[in-house]
Amino acid sequence: MRGPGGYYNSGNALGLIVGLAIQIATAPVGLHEGNSVTMAVIEYFAGSHGTVALTLTTLVFFWGGEAYHRAWARPDAPDPALNRLGDFLSGLGAIGLGIALLLLGDPLLAATSGLLHALGKFGSTFHRPGTPIPMWPAAWPDPFRSAVLASRLPAMLATTVALGRALPEVWSGGSFAALAMPLTLLGCYLLWTKADLLLFGVGTKAIRQISIC
Repeated sequence: MRGPGGYYNSGNALGLIVGLAIQIATAPVGLHEGNSVTMAVIEYFAGSHGTVALTLTTLVFFWGGEAYHRAWARPDAPDPALNRLGDFLSGLGAIGLGIALLLLGDPLLAATSGLLHALGKFGSTFHRPGTPIPMWPAAWPDPFRSAVLASRLPAMLATTVALGRALPEVWSGGSFAALAMPLTLLGCYLLWTKADLLLFGVGTKAIRQISIC
């Protein structure tokens, strides 16, 4: 868990595994239970254009998380080139996420979790730490890292609202699956936000203090 890569990929894995488990658990049970599970898995990863886009996006995010992990696993961490590769791959993943969310019918989250996230990551890829940014006071936090952090907020708010709506349903005897996914997503966002915070200060004198948070 050294550096952001472990936190990013822990969140990715948590969401993927719990989401798949819920998909299987809520699949209709017929005469052929094995076929039911198989169909549930296929539906989860490739049931529509949106889920295919989300599956490919998840793979790119895992790749980006691994790049961050390797960048921060070195004694002189972080390695600038590998860290920028992680930013670039995360930017590609964010574009894929935006496309997936559009296909799944959520344009607002596509603009924030997708577009805003991508702008922040690509900005971090090409901006060199210490280089002044026009119209941006040097004392303010990094605008590109801040954009990534801000892109989490609408999705976290939407997840919290979904959790609030699910609580009465579960309390009345509904399936716990309605509660499990929002709780899992909040856990994922906490892990991803932790990783975002670790990336603040890369290339500055504050990096050692930030890297042991």
